[in-house]
Amino acid sequence: MAGVTIKLFLPKGDAQSLRTAELVNWTGKALAGPRSQLDDLLGREELTKSGVYILLGVDPDTGKQAAYIGEAEVVRDRLKQHRDKEFWIHAITFVSKDENLTKSHIRYLEGRLIEEAVKVARFKVMNGQSSGSKLPESDREDMESFLGRIVQLLPVLGCDLLTPILDAVAAGAKLRLTGKIKGATAQGQRTSKGFVVFTGSEAVANLRPSAPTYIAKAREELQRDGTLASEGEKLRFTRDTEFSSPSTAGAIVCGGHVNGLTFWRDKDGRELKEIESAA
Repeated sequence: MAGVTIKLFLPKGDAQSLRTAELVNWTGKALAGPRSQLDDLLGREELTKSGVYILLGVDPDTGKQAAYIGEAEVVRDRLKQHRDKEFWIHAITFVSKDENLTKSHIRYLEGRLIEEAVKVARFKVMNGQSSGSKLPESDREDMESFLGRIVQLLPVLGCDLLTPILDAVAAGAKLRLTGKIKGATAQGQRTSKGFVVFTGSEAVANLRPSAPTYIAKAREELQRDGTLASEGEKLRFTRDTEFSSPSTAGAIVCGGHVNGLTFWRDKDGRELKEIESAA
């Protein structure tokens, strides 16, 4: 991927406060801020334009990250209407500096953002369906390019909504590790955010009596949302699943506490600890 230059501006001088982001030679602009400073965000002239927005927070029913994705011809007015949505604590908006985003354009972007967010599955998307929009081929290509810029900017603004848990190219390049216990075999690899266990990996069906409460709750939630499916006397991962560390990933697989640095091994039997010490 080619390098890009991103211009970040902090109107209040605080990286956790209101922020704007632009890319060189891009007609769009991103604005983000916490709900506690919504009035400051709404006061920005850019939000009088059409665009798409993302509200970020936590689903009160599951405790998981949640997002609401929408579009509006006047973003400011629509954000005001969302004051009654309790779950969200942060807003990110994307508008065009040249005012060339039509209603059809933003409806298309909204639909594609929802589609990609659901596919990545890091967040629960609170509005799983959108009206979407069909565009002429040339307009569609322009909006796909605009979407690509949104994907680049979201992590810079502190949001991994559209960041794949496991990039296909990186998956082939990185070291694949294996963990085995009581006939269950799991495979995974280190990621920038922790450790991912691959689709098809196995986990033991039963928890150890000494299993920490947080592991028990995590496994219960993974079974509830379909990530871990029962298969005979084992559980199987139905999707690539990222954890905060190799030990947390290993604990889910083993049903109890485990040292991830010694549990995960390469094809030659070397422990992760040894591999990283030799790097």
